[in-house]
Amino acid sequence: MKIHDPQLQNQNSTGERRVLAVSSGGGHWIQLMMLKAAFERHQCSFASERTAYAKEVPGSRFYTLKKANRWNPFLLLILSLELLGIVVRERPDVVISTGAACGVFAIVLAKIILRSKTIWIDSIANCSHLSLSGRLVKPFADIWLTQWQHLAHTEGADYWGRVF
Repeated sequence: MKIHDPQLQNQNSTGERRVLAVSSGGGHWIQLMMLKAAFERHQCSFASERTAYAKEVPGSRFYTLKKANRWNPFLLLILSLELLGIVVRERPDVVISTGAACGVFAIVLAKIILRSKTIWIDSIANCSHLSLSGRLVKPFADIWLTQWQHLAHTEGADYWGRVF
């Protein structure tokens, strides 16, 4: 895990909420960045798989994560340990993710360890059913969203609109 930390501070004195925004690369990251304006008045840290993404969140702490998926359990173990360290260090009040495996671990760990508020937004790419990650995170997500209105009815997630 690499960390980009321009502020070198964990606390702030303004009473802002600490937000940890986590996603895997590609479309998941793009969707998370489309929500970035919602975090501007809070102290937000980001985590994803590509170091280059740090440039998209200047002034925020950025953690580079191992790329892992269900087909490599060893990398999933490493990823979970990385996220455990991030959750303990950042102590987020809120964790938000657009997927996939890294988001599941971040939400589960933050909910179990810190009782953080958690938000899962399933990818717009999942138009016929919710993702495996989305289904796994459901018991730990305070807000569990789909971007397809018909899935809200069939799978029980809430629909608040689309990111795209």
